[in-house]
Amino acid sequence: MRQLSAAKTTVQTWRGLEKKATEIREMATLALEEEEHSLQDELERETKKLATQLDELELRLMMSDEYDSRNAILAIHAGAGGTESQDWADMLLRMYLRWAENHKYKTEVLDISPGEEAGTKSATVEVRGEYAYAHLKSEHGVHRLVRLSPFDADHARHTSFVLVEVLPEAEGEEDIKINPDELKIDTFRSSGPGGQHMQKTSSAVRITHIPTGIVVSCQSERSQFQNKESALKVLYARLLQYERNKREAEKARLKGKRIDAGWGSQIRSYVLHPYKMVKDHRTGHETSDTASVLDGEIDEFITAYLRSKVGEEK
Repeated sequence: MRQLSAAKTTVQTWRGLEKKATEIREMATLALEEEEHSLQDELERETKKLATQLDELELRLMMSDEYDSRNAILAIHAGAGGTESQDWADMLLRMYLRWAENHKYKTEVLDISPGEEAGTKSATVEVRGEYAYAHLKSEHGVHRLVRLSPFDADHARHTSFVLVEVLPEAEGEEDIKINPDELKIDTFRSSGPGGQHMQKTSSAVRITHIPTGIVVSCQSERSQFQNKESALKVLYARLLQYERNKREAEKARLKGKRIDAGWGSQIRSYVLHPYKMVKDHRTGHETSDTASVLDGEIDEFITAYLRSKVGEEK
């Protein structure tokens, strides 16, 4: 029913644009035949409006992969480098939360591990909304920061790395079947902020999927039940991605392609010193407005990535 409703909405949208294009064409014909200069401003205004709608729909057409319309699970992991990388992870977490807020997506921090001195060691965030995964999948990979360190007494230039993982949210048993006997569930005391209650009770949950060795944990909620539900949500997403990776690896083997796993090379560099620039190494898109990017304005990078994938063999 959900797929049928989405299909009907798509058809209605395109039929509406078809009707609007016909009206504009008739208006243009009338203006030319009768030399109605008064229609020119309205004609220009309506044409621009139609062009904007078509650009938006063109972007939506780029989001046609199987899982594109789903919610997203965003995981951020600080690389080697201690406080420097953990602070960079915290900056990226803020960037994505601001981006989601600007696009009216709902977010929930499912798990977070704070750094010893500052920043964040790792964080897992659920981003809920239509086509959340399609937008955020462009962010999957290693992000590199170059800046003068605020934690270095000599203010030397430092390079930090953070791995961002983006997973489509699985729809439970419809996507992945899990045998309860293959799960090892442990509880422990939360180590993060959250007040005395979290410290006194073993509310945090760690789940290990024994066949694959995948481990997920959640400690952001006060309730052990809520943490277990959140951890299972992330586990389903990771197992779905695990199966997708297996299929992609097999396709690549048959085609003779090489697939890089793990950290690999950075996908994007954020340079704050000696000059300001953010550059995506996959698309070549760049901007000198680093402040806006770090404040969540990453749509240009997302669009450039989606356009670069058009026509790519699935």
